[in-house]
Amino acid sequence: MIYLDHAATSPLRPEAREAWLAASEAVPGNASSIHGAGQAARRVLEDARERLAAVLDCDPVEVVFTSGGTESVNLGITGLYRARRETTGRTAIVSPTAEHHATVDTLAWLHAHDVAEIEWVPVDRDAVVDMEAWQSAVSSGDAAVATILAANNEIGTLQPLIAAAAACADAGVPLHVDAVGAFGHVPLSFRALRAESGSRGGGLVALSVAAHKLGGPVGVGALVVAREAKLEPLMHGGGQQRGIRSGTQDPAGAAAFAVAAELAAGELAAEAGRVRALRDRLEAGVRAAIPEVRISAAQAERLPGHLHLVLPGAQGDSLLLLLDSAGIAVSTGSACQAGVPEPSHVVLAMGLGDQAARSALRLTLGRTTTDADVDAVLAALPEAYERAHRAGMSSRAVR
Repeated sequence: MIYLDHAATSPLRPEAREAWLAASEAVPGNASSIHGAGQAARRVLEDARERLAAVLDCDPVEVVFTSGGTESVNLGITGLYRARRETTGRTAIVSPTAEHHATVDTLAWLHAHDVAEIEWVPVDRDAVVDMEAWQSAVSSGDAAVATILAANNEIGTLQPLIAAAAACADAGVPLHVDAVGAFGHVPLSFRALRAESGSRGGGLVALSVAAHKLGGPVGVGALVVAREAKLEPLMHGGGQQRGIRSGTQDPAGAAAFAVAAELAAGELAAEAGRVRALRDRLEAGVRAAIPEVRISAAQAERLPGHLHLVLPGAQGDSLLLLLDSAGIAVSTGSACQAGVPEPSHVVLAMGLGDQAARSALRLTLGRTTTDADVDAVLAALPEAYERAHRAGMSSRAVR
């Protein structure tokens, strides 16, 4: 299998696997127990917290471990919103229109069940937030909290985080950043972002990350929560992790996450350059083989491994299946419910239309991607496109 879906999950690093196994075998106790076995588990857990905090450039006490990126996003947005609503009476949440479904669906739930009014901010044709509209929304007077992706999960576009956080700081609005797809792939410092954008009663106070996007295990994530931030917990129980996220903690998962994060940080500059070169070669090859292709955000600053294509007249779902049958794993970047493909809400938000939203294909490269993988995709994609184009927009390819 040629795997070009690293934005969904990057393969587990051997070192992270070994760290998980070592911690699992050596530490049988519950980190909340006061006996020796429990305290041994606590030491593994807190060591992992300190190591991850060093990579994120925050204080260890600010790292709240979760079950993954989705929980971190839910906790960051909902926890901040409910705390702010209680203290200020404000009920608006500011968000760009092209966010991950972890955000979009959380906001939809809060709107339907928890009073929240959503202030949607448009994005441009590169999926970059409209900063003038963002500034207007966060300074409207009813904004309780704001949230934004560090990098768009479908297109790979990097957002102007410092400017977005500074606007929130000026307005006294707490900001949550979904950095799940960006962490480990571009430089990211919680402390530096806060310093560069300022706080002034608002600005960046919470940031979501996940282990499986950089070679750690699935089911492990973290929410960085500034010391002064007020969040309402989503779960209640033992009061672990500052009372923000109760529940028995996972020392082995935390240890594996810390190892994966350290390795990703250590190789970031070299690996970003290597992967970007592979991505650029793949992009050039696709342009040459399929002249009608549209490369999304081609001139924008993107994550190094993201290549998002719009292939006119071909259903993205058909292309995915045809490439899968050739042993190449890619994504459409669209949400599927009950097996029914839906057009990409991100592409729609970019103003490219329904046909483009149904013709999207996301290829994401990573640590395991090789030159041979790029060659194989360039050999298979033109034929897959020709077959999918013949099938048209109303049909799905058959394996």
